[in-house]
Amino acid sequence: MSKGTIIALVVAAVLVFWGIGVRNGMATSEQDVEASWAKVQTAYQRRADLIPNLVKTVQGVANFEKSTLTDVISARASATQIKLDASDLSPENMKKFQDAQSQLSGALSRLMAVAENYPTLKATENFSELQAQLEGTENRIKEERDRFNDTVKEFNNKVVTFPNSLIAGFSGFSKKGYFEADASAQKAPSVDFSK
Repeated sequence: MSKGTIIALVVAAVLVFWGIGVRNGMATSEQDVEASWAKVQTAYQRRADLIPNLVKTVQGVANFEKSTLTDVISARASATQIKLDASDLSPENMKKFQDAQSQLSGALSRLMAVAENYPTLKATENFSELQAQLEGTENRIKEERDRFNDTVKEFNNKVVTFPNSLIAGFSGFSKKGYFEADASAQKAPSVDFSK
């Protein structure tokens, strides 16, 4: 074998091993995204599991606004119907999932605001515990969403940077979607203490 053939074979072997390493790195990063997504789903599931107990506690208070409870129940049903598989975290699917979760968050916020008008409800230990658990769960959801976005960023960086993008294209890896702030979060709430 000539010297040129040996060099060509060595270069080809190095490129093949490099490509395998890059592809395996992307596969590992994709698994990290899927694991992170599972944690997000677990946090949302915890919130969904708390809602029936919260609704039952609130229903125990006479004359509570039925429309608010109905909104919470229907928003929960809608949010739990949207199933998003970790292998299909496209920006479009992430938006659908986020929209359903945002509806539920809004309905829960209205429930808590209306509950302020019911001192007997606020005084019950069960309601206070559920409210504290719900607040803790919302904080967990935020933390898991932040971790998920960090994991997706790492994965997307591997997929879009050259020359990794060549291996990503051959291997079927594509960018994942991020959690984004709701459009309503862009506007700061107004606070009026004059009343």
